Amino acid sequence: MSKQKISTIVIKIGTGVITTDDGFLDESMIKKIVDQVVALKKKGVRVVLVSSGAVAAGRALVKPPKKLNRIEKRQVLAAVGQGKLIAMYEKYLSSRGFHSAQVLATKEDFRDRHHYLNMRSCLYALLDNDVIPVINENDVVSVDELMFTDNDELAGLVASLLDVERLIILSTVDGVLDSEGCIISVIDTHEKLDHIEAVKSAFGRGGMITKVAVAKRLAKIGITTHILNGKQTANIARLIEGENIGTTFLTERRVSSNKKWLALARGTEHGVVTINSCAENLFRDSGKAMSLLPVGIVFAVGDFKKGEIIKIINESGLELGYGRADYSVDAINKVLGKKNQKPFVHYDYLFLDF
Repeated sequence: MSKQKISTIVIKIGTGVITTDDGFLDESMIKKIVDQVVALKKKGVRVVLVSSGAVAAGRALVKPPKKLNRIEKRQVLAAVGQGKLIAMYEKYLSSRGFHSAQVLATKEDFRDRHHYLNMRSCLYALLDNDVIPVINENDVVSVDELMFTDNDELAGLVASLLDVERLIILSTVDGVLDSEGCIISVIDTHEKLDHIEAVKSAFGRGGMITKVAVAKRLAKIGITTHILNGKQTANIARLIEGENIGTTFLTERRVSSNKKWLALARGTEHGVVTINSCAENLFRDSGKAMSLLPVGIVFAVGDFKKGEIIKIINESGLELGYGRADYSVDAINKVLGKKNQKPFVHYDYLFLDF
């Protein structure tokens, strides 16, 4: 990749990168990552960290009783470990003249546009004050339906939220690997990747499939994603200096902030609408900016209100994209299939993934 000016990047740090083989936090790796972050800061780059590791940090401090279920154990470990995790980042950042800010998030924080914009304002304010946000999922209050697939998904949402130039995902492998174990150095957004090696961390929830899905969605809205081996401690600097390492996802055109909000909305929707084949074909073939009208909708289910996110599928159940509803579920069900109605989803708030 060529060297270019960068103003803001998000770096996602996987659990495996900052933990030892037995699943405990590796303080020496955190220090090495902070060293690279500080080097970026001194070059004028604004950095946001999305860091796993709270559960690993808690594992060294407490041992939850066996009677607790999976979620309760995770909540206990995260609640105890999150303070230790942020303390390590602050320890090494403050010794170099910078400060960190702990930011905990759940999917709920990205469902409501007003809340979403408030979070963005807070993060921008931190960056404007030269503070490095360290973001993690709020495992203490998350339950299954509100949990991110993993922090790769959260990092993608943060990258979209802040409209950054790049997302760097630090993993324990050298990049996306094909079925023969070779690195795929460049991936196009339209490339089918059924052949990738689905590597997964021993202690984290995520895997390469999730990383690739997030990277491809970000590429569609103009944000470059790199997947690198975070255990090799100079890799961030090498990438920024222009070396061709890891896997890079080629980007398409940049889109509006509204569409960025919707592009990574999977799992935050309040309902689902099914469109007919005529509407689907028009969207696929016209190449023009179009809104979704009630005449093209077959079903609407859920409990959504006006202004909330809905998922759009076709009659075969295939996910097509996301939009912001301009009707409540009750209101749209009264005009399904009817002509001469105002748009259900205006083009400015419609993201279709094809």
